[in-house]
Amino acid sequence: MIKVDNLFKSFGNKQVLSDVSFEVAPGEVLGFLGPNGAGKSTTMRIITGFLEPSAGSVEVCGFDVATQALQAKETIGYLPESAALYEEMKVGDFLKFIAEIRGLTGASQSQALERVCEQCHLDRVWHQPIETLSKGFRQRTGLAQALIHDPQVLVLDEPTDGLDPNQKFEIRELITKMGRSKAIVFSTHVLEEVEAVCSRAIVISAGVIVANGTPKEFKSRTPSGRMDDFFRSVTLADTANPLSAPSAQSNSETHA
Repeated sequence: MIKVDNLFKSFGNKQVLSDVSFEVAPGEVLGFLGPNGAGKSTTMRIITGFLEPSAGSVEVCGFDVATQALQAKETIGYLPESAALYEEMKVGDFLKFIAEIRGLTGASQSQALERVCEQCHLDRVWHQPIETLSKGFRQRTGLAQALIHDPQVLVLDEPTDGLDPNQKFEIRELITKMGRSKAIVFSTHVLEEVEAVCSRAIVISAGVIVANGTPKEFKSRTPSGRMDDFFRSVTLADTANPLSAPSAQSNSETHA
């Protein structure tokens, strides 16, 4: 459902992504991990058509994101790292506006609004201006706009950022439930979320994929059996020198 082939991206002289390839199938929840600046958000923006790659291609639900952008975007729900919200609008009005942009009208629109209100627990703030919301409710509103058209593919950049522990649990449960039928990619710095939610995970370091496998496989590669120790072991070079990518040898050795 998502197919990323040999993706490269440069900004001027800075190489951000180098030969990134992976696939995500329906019914799969892929955790996208890496240190700050590793290339996670850049990859997600390319998948969703907000950035063009320097080389390589992306297909979503069989549509080429570069040449069939509208068809591809119709299948995607996207929550960026900093979701754009019209702060002067009330939550319900904003989501109705998004529903209209997505082509939902009449009973279909009403049902979609009711669904995301319940899924994201927005009933308390439905008639409240977005500018008055806490960070947690802003994040829930951003997630609701990604879900409004019931997309086949979800790309979520830090979806639990700013949420309290109870809210994080609710969002994890929602992702798990949706992941039974949708293809989901989400980035997070919370490794326990990967263990709780993801069927598979990718670790990217300095723009290169350095690990691709299940959380269980990752933990089995360290004496401690801990996800955080595995993460450090494959990203330490990126932390020490963010401008240098791991060698081709280390890349092949850590792939699942």
